[in-house]
Amino acid sequence: MELVGLPENPIPEGAVCGEFRAKDGIRLRFARWSAPEAQGCGTVCLFHGRAEFIEKYFETIDDLRARNFNVVTMDWRGQGGSERLLVDPRKGYADGFEQYVLDLRAFLREVVLPDCPPPHFALGHSMGGHVLLRVGHDRTLFDRMVLVAPFIDLHMTPLQRQLVVGAATLFNYFGLGDRYVPTGGATAVNTAPFADNPLTSDPDRYQRTNAIIEAAPWLALGSPTIGWIHAAVRALRDIATEDFAFGIKIPTLVVSAGSETVVSNPAIEQFVAAMRIGTNLVIPGARHEILMERDIYREQFFAAFDAFIPGGPDKGE
Repeated sequence: MELVGLPENPIPEGAVCGEFRAKDGIRLRFARWSAPEAQGCGTVCLFHGRAEFIEKYFETIDDLRARNFNVVTMDWRGQGGSERLLVDPRKGYADGFEQYVLDLRAFLREVVLPDCPPPHFALGHSMGGHVLLRVGHDRTLFDRMVLVAPFIDLHMTPLQRQLVVGAATLFNYFGLGDRYVPTGGATAVNTAPFADNPLTSDPDRYQRTNAIIEAAPWLALGSPTIGWIHAAVRALRDIATEDFAFGIKIPTLVVSAGSETVVSNPAIEQFVAAMRIGTNLVIPGARHEILMERDIYREQFFAAFDAFIPGGPDKGE
């Protein structure tokens, strides 16, 4: 449960780290930080993407606390410091994305509501953004949401998508859900060579994540399994209607990466256009992990965040 700090990635001051249980008993790791001044401007609840972990977001946590927010975050089941779901801990697996909703609701019940002052804001990246959309019909959960490159669909051609859906369905039906996807394996995400990576154009921040994994390999996750892809396909189908998008009741800012090659920007644009209270901002040139990008892109993100989220610089009391 302990957090891992490095000289180049120190643990933000005042961390409280622990564990809680989802409704189905899965053990989940969390960490929280108080705002530097008084009660702060509320709490930002930070939700990661697939294969990510709390330590990767220390810089972002510092950025949020500098805006006088309390910050609280967690590791999804099957990744980071939370309980793994298969014997091979490097396999990214899920029976269904409904399980991530269980994680989020338990996190709010066990960690956020007892110890983190309102108002509550959600910040979710990629898969974390997808899970937030799945609970976005409940206006009581968050005051506002900011989604970074949310996983609304995959970046692929219609033919590629058809092949992925068909293969995942077929292989899962024949009991191969716990196998890595073809060409996948245990090599940790973010440890491939920097050149041509689809995540960030910042070599230092890319290497920082690599250094965390070298120091704490138990945090890492490899390729997704066929079962995870099958669960993702079903999850994407669940939200792929205008009625679903229109039904989201929490005011939402979506920030997309202009040089995105992981998730589908056209799908994001179409989804946000169907929302009643959603806005989509594209940061030209940024890659998928905007919060791990170069300063020129991160500064654009935080300018939009500051304008959308009450409190923060020059807006708090």
